[in-house]
Amino acid sequence: MTFANPAGNAAAAAAGYTRAILAVLGNRDPLIVAGELISWLERRTAGLDDAILRRPEAPGKWSALEVVQHLADTEVVYAWRTRQILTLDQPAIQGYDQDAWARVLSYGAADLSVALGQLRGVRTANLALWRSLTPAQLARVGVHSERGPESLDLIIRMMGGHDLVHRRQIDRVLSAAGVAPR
Repeated sequence: MTFANPAGNAAAAAAGYTRAILAVLGNRDPLIVAGELISWLERRTAGLDDAILRRPEAPGKWSALEVVQHLADTEVVYAWRTRQILTLDQPAIQGYDQDAWARVLSYGAADLSVALGQLRGVRTANLALWRSLTPAQLARVGVHSERGPESLDLIIRMMGGHDLVHRRQIDRVLSAAGVAPR
């Protein structure tokens, strides 16, 4: 399954997007999946030529490097949302246009080591926090602007599915560039 989450249709597609992301995760523990991401990305991108990392799968699609930068920026979003939900009573959780972020924040000009460093730092902090949460904290809710009420437990499970979706995407992008899976 190929995922698209265009901002213009986000509210209408919200329930289907959530179901699809959770289906990719299946019965896997999202914190284990989250803990695998950095080493998976490092193995998958090690030694690859910069031109390969910057080559999109197709016109208008992201390159592997753009996907890594998306993962790094999304981790900042997860960090903020988690902390808002833990400290406020049902805070508003604003959705965002990932394609606008990619365009305005110049994902195409990203540096792999910087993107991985950002992701490593924020993911490490998030994992420590998520692993420490009590059932009552995991049940706390924020109200997403497109998807409605979401518990921290749901957000963490969606994050695990999101990681797996983008791992598949990177495999697909690199395969299109002639790079075999590692």
